[in-house]
Amino acid sequence: MTPKHPDLVARNFPTAQEDAAAAKPVSRYEGPDSSYRLAFTDEAFLLREDLRPVRMQLELLKPETILREEGVAATIVIFGSARLVPRADAEHGLERAENGGNEQAIAQARMALKMSHYYEEAREFSNLVTQASRTLEEKIVVCTGGGPGVMEAGNRGASDAGGPSIGLNIVLPHEQAPNPFITPRLCFQFHYFALRKMHFLMRSVGLVCFPGGFGTLDEMFEVLTLTQTGKVRKRPIVLVGREFWTKLINFDWLVDTGMIAAQDLQLFHVVETAEEAWGVLVREFGLDLAPTTTGEFADDI
Repeated sequence: MTPKHPDLVARNFPTAQEDAAAAKPVSRYEGPDSSYRLAFTDEAFLLREDLRPVRMQLELLKPETILREEGVAATIVIFGSARLVPRADAEHGLERAENGGNEQAIAQARMALKMSHYYEEAREFSNLVTQASRTLEEKIVVCTGGGPGVMEAGNRGASDAGGPSIGLNIVLPHEQAPNPFITPRLCFQFHYFALRKMHFLMRSVGLVCFPGGFGTLDEMFEVLTLTQTGKVRKRPIVLVGREFWTKLINFDWLVDTGMIAAQDLQLFHVVETAEEAWGVLVREFGLDLAPTTTGEFADDI
């Protein structure tokens, strides 16, 4: 809407973009030892060790600002291995291994095919979330780590359903390229793991963990610890893959040895399928009930 008196609301100072464009290089001060650059355009200055607090603040602020601008208020976060592949790829891998005749390679390919089930389940789960979100007053957006494997499956399922999804990618020696299914406006790159994990939790209404390695376990246990200690509000935490999780972690032994309390086992749910995982969230938030008076995930029911 154009103001009636634009002079009354005009900026008193030029924008940062205008000043950056107007700052002409001066030949005498263009060398690498020169400090004659605007501070906010001086990459060498911004990357100094003592500017770390500023960079951390920017890494927190950039995604926060854009997610607010895009109206993203609620997310469901999908964790899981970067190494899992679609079933079709795993089948081709097994065929190649069998043709090669190496027993170890064949065994690994068979396991990759078995585990590809979870790629497909993650894709289906994200599809279910995205389709259901269309019927909700407060939209829920799928959020992943933005990489390959289960992360790709999560973004891909949302894309299959014609909806947006978030990718919180991180710079690593490997796996650092974002998968092609993330909404470009919602694709972010991080340097700090801590700030990336903070953004996983800031808008999440549920966290769904598929089989994974050290990174997935780190993310899962941080959420469980923050929930157990009351540092974040309680929300559904769902582990998909009963055989995988019960073989990997003996939660009952933690209770038996007094390392956790029996009620801590109620912090999470273990399920087998995408439909079961979605069912947990539906029950927790009453998403199958009539619309509420507030639209706030059935808080008033």
